[in-house]
Amino acid sequence: MHDPKLLFDVLFLLLAAVVIVPLFQALRIPAVLGYLVGGALLGPHTPGPVVDMELPQVLSEFGVVFLLFAIGLELPLSRLRAMRRYIFGLGLMQVVLTSAAIAAVAYALGEGMAAALVIGGMLAFSSTATVLKLLVERGETVARFGRVSVAVLIFQDLAVVPLLTLLPLLAGGDTSIPWALALAGVKAVAAIGAIMLLGRFVVRPVYHFVASAKSPEVFTATNLLVVLAVAWLTAAAGMSMALGAFLAGMLMADTAYRHQVEADIEPFRGLLLGLFFMTVGMTLDLPAMLQRADDILMVTAALLVGKSVLLFLLCRLSGLGLATSLRIGLLLSQGGEFAFVLIGKATRLAVLEGETGLLLSSCVALSMAVTPLVGAIAQRLAQKVEARYGAEAFGVETSDITGHVLIAGYGRVGRAVARLLRTHDIPYVALDLDPQRVAAARAEGLPVYYGDSSQIGVLRAAGIERARAAVITVNRPDMAERAVEAIRRAAPRLAIAARAHDLDRGARLKRAGASAVVPETLEASLQLASLVLRNAGVDAETIDRSLKSVRDRGYDALSEPAGQND
Repeated sequence: MHDPKLLFDVLFLLLAAVVIVPLFQALRIPAVLGYLVGGALLGPHTPGPVVDMELPQVLSEFGVVFLLFAIGLELPLSRLRAMRRYIFGLGLMQVVLTSAAIAAVAYALGEGMAAALVIGGMLAFSSTATVLKLLVERGETVARFGRVSVAVLIFQDLAVVPLLTLLPLLAGGDTSIPWALALAGVKAVAAIGAIMLLGRFVVRPVYHFVASAKSPEVFTATNLLVVLAVAWLTAAAGMSMALGAFLAGMLMADTAYRHQVEADIEPFRGLLLGLFFMTVGMTLDLPAMLQRADDILMVTAALLVGKSVLLFLLCRLSGLGLATSLRIGLLLSQGGEFAFVLIGKATRLAVLEGETGLLLSSCVALSMAVTPLVGAIAQRLAQKVEARYGAEAFGVETSDITGHVLIAGYGRVGRAVARLLRTHDIPYVALDLDPQRVAAARAEGLPVYYGDSSQIGVLRAAGIERARAAVITVNRPDMAERAVEAIRRAAPRLAIAARAHDLDRGARLKRAGASAVVPETLEASLQLASLVLRNAGVDAETIDRSLKSVRDRGYDALSEPAGQND
């Protein structure tokens, strides 16, 4: 290596990540904050080693690129089409109204019209990297609020294009704004169309050819080539590289190579995304921030509260539930990484003053830093809402689930059933009346909700008409019977499997409408008999045949009308 300084910079970056991030995680502090602190310690505004930001900044941009590619892999075109109402409805309203509100406040505080427009636009964006990292870590990208949040972030990425186009015009360019926006829109449509055609007629055949070579390193190189090539194509069209990477991920989402591609990209995504947050930390001028701490805290608080309230109201107007709206509003309340790009460009073009740019950068960085805490608060509030207003809270969240299994009762047996369904990728919705049990499951990102499965309104909110089957694992026999009766009324043709304590309870569940009943006493006795026979030397095949015969007679006794038994 010809430049020892470059090597030392790389060593310091790796050392900070290796030491600080695990320490923060051991203290249950989100890794994002660890990367920000590590970057601040290596920045020019704190004592100690100073890392040249040029190379880390270039590399860190690819962290967001790979993250968007990974999210695209989880959102095939079919699912994106289903989300178009939130992308071009809720996303559009959020960007336009938030931009207008913030611009109006900035203008009232003395900023010029051009500066107010830029400030409004840049602060309307949320942090794609921060939010998606949280969603991925918690496994919530496929949850209802996660998908809607991603939809809003997608439109925000699209909205970066016109704002970047407007900046030179606001600085004194001669081109008309409508013409510039129209040109940017044409370029965007052309680039997206080209990506779709390339994906269908070029990328997929190439992957088939590369996979047939059975060379893991060539397959990984192909993944990197596709991501970076599509990102370059969208950047050349005036859009963000992150948007191109997202589109590339969507192209691969419906292919047989999706899971291997995701595994190959994961190491690059994690490392480069951590580097991105470290570069954000390096930009924090801590001495200057301390001098203006009051202003920074006030503006940051206003940004978080204002965006949360506005987005919450827009979500409610869009028909989303109370808990879902709370989580989306709070989760997307921070400033975004694109703000740093826009602030730098606006400062160079003299649209923004340097002091204003520093204040805004500090506020955006601080808002991103507290996002994990805000997300945790949002999760707690949503859980309380779901515990109190079960049907209302999850009715919209489960509105697009079809072919799922409804599990009534999420105790020991219900959890076992849910585990098996997840193993076979079968969607399910579970209902339970224990708030602590529901909260624990929700903390793991599982589709478990507070609700009484014997109430028709709750069942309809859980999509009983669209379910493929129902499983009754409620421990109380009377509640189990009522749940079977309610489900049978709501969905007369639905298959209902119920758990019974004994044969007598099983017969009652059959009369209530259960399609099949599993008596626990019968199963327990069969398992004991199986152990005895095995110890007595009976072969396994004979034991299985005997158990099947007894099971058939026991279950037939429950399923056939009286007088039809042999």
